[in-house]
Amino acid sequence: MFLPTTEKELRQLGWDRPDIILVTGDAYIDSPFIGVALVGKILMAAGYRVAVIAQPEVDSGRDITRLGEPRLFWGVSGGCIDSMVANRTATGKRRHRDDYTPGGANTRRPDRAVIVYANLIRSHFKNTCPIVLGGIEASLRRIAHYDYWSSKVRRSVLFDAKADYLLYGMADRSIVELADVLQSGRDPRAIRGLCYAAARPPEECLVLPSFQETAQSKTGFLRMFELFYQNNDPVTARPLAQQQDSRFLVQNPPAPYLSTEELDQVHALPFERELHPWYRRFGEVRALETIRFAITTHRGCYGECNFCAIAVHQGRTVRWRSQESILAEARDIAAHPRFKGVIQDVGGPTANMYGFECRRKRTKGCCQDKRCLYPEPCPALGIDHRPQVELLRRLRQIPGVRKVVVASGVRYDMILADRKHGREYLRQLVRHHISGQMKVAPEHCVDKVLDCMGKPGTGSLLRFRELFYQLTEKEGLPQFLTYYIIAAHPGCTREDMAALKRFAREKLKLIPRQVQVFTPTPSTWSTLMYWTGKNPFTGTPCFVERTAAGREKQKQVLISALVDRKQAPGDRERAKKPARSGRRGRKGRRGGKTGSNL
Repeated sequence: MFLPTTEKELRQLGWDRPDIILVTGDAYIDSPFIGVALVGKILMAAGYRVAVIAQPEVDSGRDITRLGEPRLFWGVSGGCIDSMVANRTATGKRRHRDDYTPGGANTRRPDRAVIVYANLIRSHFKNTCPIVLGGIEASLRRIAHYDYWSSKVRRSVLFDAKADYLLYGMADRSIVELADVLQSGRDPRAIRGLCYAAARPPEECLVLPSFQETAQSKTGFLRMFELFYQNNDPVTARPLAQQQDSRFLVQNPPAPYLSTEELDQVHALPFERELHPWYRRFGEVRALETIRFAITTHRGCYGECNFCAIAVHQGRTVRWRSQESILAEARDIAAHPRFKGVIQDVGGPTANMYGFECRRKRTKGCCQDKRCLYPEPCPALGIDHRPQVELLRRLRQIPGVRKVVVASGVRYDMILADRKHGREYLRQLVRHHISGQMKVAPEHCVDKVLDCMGKPGTGSLLRFRELFYQLTEKEGLPQFLTYYIIAAHPGCTREDMAALKRFAREKLKLIPRQVQVFTPTPSTWSTLMYWTGKNPFTGTPCFVERTAAGREKQKQVLISALVDRKQAPGDRERAKKPARSGRRGRKGRRGGKTGSNL
């Protein structure tokens, strides 16, 4: 069933009022990929009455008041994407399209959505029950943070929104604890994964440089972020405090990660995999194309790319569902009346991190002095692709499933590091699980830029490319690689982009089309570099292109070659080779899944 979103639905359920109302910047899609739907179903399973108000009008009270006032709390989320990222391009222009809005027009999600929605609630419900912020927008803005769109350091969003509490991370454990505590009338301030305001910090807190200091001093901002990042592991994190005005933000340590059994229970909850009928009348939602029949296998990422926020939001320790849980979901998908035989994705933040982890991390937490994959994969990680090879084989055998696509990103350096099973995993992907093209993300080729990104060098990329085309030729499939590139990342100059163009022509035999300009988003190392102009790992200055025109010119250095050269001869010839097996891959589309909760 859908969570109710109208007064009529409340009456049909026999509810006089909801216990919890979740407000979101996305349309209400009932899918495990949508955070509000996921935590709503978790709360329902825990016995609470949960309703949803999606994309409320902000210039009237018509939407926000239609369900009345909840009994326990309001849950406020900007949606699956930070609202500023959803609404603005990397050069600051307003986006016209929104993949999470019915009809696709970007007219329903306000800038700084969690602040706007919290203020909307306060304006229509005086002295209301607690307002609780969550989702990726709140999670990454929970401390003082650099905001690219205003080009300044902003306070915690908890203070700017004048909310009562903030739940960070995936929040599926902590939100039930919060509901239980509020139900019993107890004080929620001991809940892990919770942020709140206090007159003074608890004695056990590690006190960060204040908001005022971080706003005035880039050195103070750097010190704050390093302490913040080091205290994001549930095993080792200390409680943090940061003075914002006359009060302190207090961040409790992260909630413990869900076990495999708990993840299985979450994904066994029923989902419609559809847009709620009340919102369907406004048009289709494009995001459904990539998530309706996709499956999440795991959470977290130990890749720790410096421009990515997954490590802060989902965590650096990977945890996964059992194969039986995943297979059960695939069988449910196969029985869906709209299913046409293709499971659109099987993966997570990085597809080939399923089923193994460093044993040390589970008991002692993440290493503070080194990373799992950079500059080289750590031997202690024990990279093993056997679990996913077996999972994919079993998924292919489900009646009604004719193709299983792995559309999530794949770390090619991990495939090469797995000397026992990496080649077989790639062979299975080539033979069964890509749709004409395989997407990889080298992001750049210049070593000093890759160092700023926390990405491996080009040696592993070229070895992987050679192996991929060996296997495609052996399988007789007309498939090829596509490459994602970032322009204007800290440390990158126009000369570096020119070097990238030469590398692409000479070594990759094509000019990548998937080029995006770096967008500084809160709570990432790359944004820290953008704001401070320093590489925090070396302490040395790094070049930062700050002008919109200069950032766009870096992108144009690469893509201008497409005017005269749509595709290099080497890869065009590969793509036209006849398929010996008679099978033909289909060109895929990059997915829009985030895995962000609340």
